[in-house]
Amino acid sequence: MERFRQQVETLLAGADVRIDGSRPWDIVVHNERLYQRVLSQGSMGLGESYMDGWWDCPALDQFFDKVLSADLDEKIRDWRVVIQSLRASLFNLQKKSRAFQVGRHHYDMGNELYRSMLDESMTYSCAYWKGAKTLDQAQEAKLDLIARKVHLKKGMRVLDIGCGWCGFARYAAEKYGAEVVGTTVSAEQVKWGKEWCKGLPVEVRLQDYHDLDGQFDSVVSIGMIEHVGRKNYRTFMKMVHRCLKDGGLFLLQTIGGNRSVRKCEPWTEKYIFPNGMLPTIKQLAEAFEGLFVVDNWQNLGADYDRTLMAWFANFDKNWNKIKHLYDERFYRMWKYYLLSCAGAFRARKNQLWQIVLSKEGVKDGWRK
Repeated sequence: MERFRQQVETLLAGADVRIDGSRPWDIVVHNERLYQRVLSQGSMGLGESYMDGWWDCPALDQFFDKVLSADLDEKIRDWRVVIQSLRASLFNLQKKSRAFQVGRHHYDMGNELYRSMLDESMTYSCAYWKGAKTLDQAQEAKLDLIARKVHLKKGMRVLDIGCGWCGFARYAAEKYGAEVVGTTVSAEQVKWGKEWCKGLPVEVRLQDYHDLDGQFDSVVSIGMIEHVGRKNYRTFMKMVHRCLKDGGLFLLQTIGGNRSVRKCEPWTEKYIFPNGMLPTIKQLAEAFEGLFVVDNWQNLGADYDRTLMAWFANFDKNWNKIKHLYDERFYRMWKYYLLSCAGAFRARKNQLWQIVLSKEGVKDGWRK
């Protein structure tokens, strides 16, 4: 056991993290079996052992910033990663028949959970913090930024692919007078969205992107393509091209990775986003080629760190109101999810892109 501890201590020293140290990013170990578990199981062992209460850290976000900035995730390999990469190479894990799995597993786990965590508009994607002091302000700024980027005007017909709880759909209808069709693979989101948008020109559908048709003046997809998978990016882009009117604009907002991968991180895939995959610039560019011109590409990755920290603060503050619906293991899982993601964005391992696309390119140059 001591040998395993020494190996982990040596690895953590490279990230300036100590075992049983006194700084916010140092870890406190409650079970000595942690070291062997992490060395043999990698990120899965680290995440599951935290859920099991084997270790703690006063500031998980700072811990992950340190660990990921030092590339420790590359130094401990898990056999599950090899198997997942092989499965993703051989099979289409995001095919149409599996499209609703993430809706049931993640987005349908309870609207009370998301109400306790998100802003008033129930927007579950990166906020835009320029000039904003609160999460509500930052999310409204993001929604307006998207509306301006697609040159939204009264009477336009908009397709929102992966509409979530209809934050953008409602905003576009109320503030800009647009007619919106929103689609999602979550039954709970449909239920919420229909009530939230009652009386507005918003149609909310429980529908996978494969089945979309019709013509729209603009198309937006905010935080949805992370569920599409690299084998389906081209299919997705062809669908958008088919649905977007000539002269219209398509805005894609997505988390992005720095290196092309064939699988999701194992712990996240198992507990948070089944069949998820982060696209890269290379993969998206190949999917766009011959279909769209890139008119604008903006990286808001640093804003996601602040967004995730705000979500965790809300979740933690409101936990006592919803804990009768879950258990302590769920609390630790959700905390680990939000704060590890914040650390990943802080370390710039993950990015957040807003990309504006058009079929032929905006003739006089795109302006927001």
